[in-house]
Amino acid sequence: MQLHDNHTPVRTKPWDFGLVSTAEIGELEKEYVLRVLDKKRVFRYSGSDNELSEAYQLEKLYSDRLGVQYCLGVNAGTSALVVALIGAGIGPGDEVIVPAYTYIATAAAVLIARAVPVIVDVDDTLTMDPQALEAAITPYTKAVIPVHMRGVPCQMDEIMAVATKHKLIVIEDVAQANGGSYKGKALGSIGNAGCFSFQQYKLVTAGEGGMLVTNDPSINARAMIYHDSAFVYWDMNKMAETVPFAGENYRLSELNAALALAQSQRIDSLVSRLQKVKSVIVDGIKDIAQIQLQRIPDPQGDLSYSLVFYLDTLEQSEQFSKLLVKEGIPNGTINNNGFADRHIFKNWKYVMEKQGASENDTPWNCQSYKGNVQYSQDMCPQTIDWLNRAIAINLHQNMTDEDCNDVIEAIRKVAATL
Repeated sequence: MQLHDNHTPVRTKPWDFGLVSTAEIGELEKEYVLRVLDKKRVFRYSGSDNELSEAYQLEKLYSDRLGVQYCLGVNAGTSALVVALIGAGIGPGDEVIVPAYTYIATAAAVLIARAVPVIVDVDDTLTMDPQALEAAITPYTKAVIPVHMRGVPCQMDEIMAVATKHKLIVIEDVAQANGGSYKGKALGSIGNAGCFSFQQYKLVTAGEGGMLVTNDPSINARAMIYHDSAFVYWDMNKMAETVPFAGENYRLSELNAALALAQSQRIDSLVSRLQKVKSVIVDGIKDIAQIQLQRIPDPQGDLSYSLVFYLDTLEQSEQFSKLLVKEGIPNGTINNNGFADRHIFKNWKYVMEKQGASENDTPWNCQSYKGNVQYSQDMCPQTIDWLNRAIAINLHQNMTDEDCNDVIEAIRKVAATL
């Protein structure tokens, strides 16, 4: 590898790869969207033949991919979490454990289901710490939502063992890990339910959209009722034995389904390309003594669109990050986004301050809740410590060997200054 002069940036050309998902939009997406318009069926339930529905075809694709019996397309990843919680019977008086590092929507879904989120630490995987999970369980804990953060699979063996021991429902948040796996099992198929997102920043996009997957017929039946306020009264309803209740309207449109259907057919090849990129970079930096690579519970199941490593201190990570930018490699730390990162628990303002839509009736103060969950800015010190020292570099499937070598060389060059 050729080394540059210390006064010359390693990389001088732009880093302009764009989003992983939208970079893949091409003729297939156009074909599928135009097919919807040609059929003039933009609402999935407007025809008697379900198999002509794009949403139905998308659900079938995920059922086959994941090896699960039931799939339900919805209008957002958050909606998928909500219908999963409602489907599992979670509601007022219940506590649901979530990690301290995840998008705010994970905690918001718990609140929408009228349950109380309990926030626990992540470890050096930047996913839920199984020991922190078990320590947070109370008589009111009914479920846990492990989040496969930044494409990295959670420690599902340990989490499932804790959940089984304490009879907890496990709802996997796979919003950031569509296409990932853990010890040969597709993420989303391990717990009682899995929830996916097709929002634009995800690996597979439809602009907006989501998917609930499960093998539990009761969760599926209740979720279908909740995702459509009139579902129980439609002729095609197969859940006649399920007691009806009021639902929302979280239905997935045919246009969004068509986009997700086209994109989802590329998942395996996309993940394979990303894994090759990350593997090259990791091999080039794993011997650097000054950094610690993020621990990946199952490297073969990592989506590999994110490279994370740690420095010894916050001050070192901030300095390292600035020097990397000078070398032409964009990166992220806990503090350099220019705004409060809503993936970090301390920035979930309405959760931390227990603010509900109504001051008089919130999940925390409703009569059904007998617990006493408290939140504070310093409640998850382990999470803040890892994030303080973390540097993240977003990877892209279109990165060349030259691009990978630029990343390797820049990291090695900066590390040599420590």
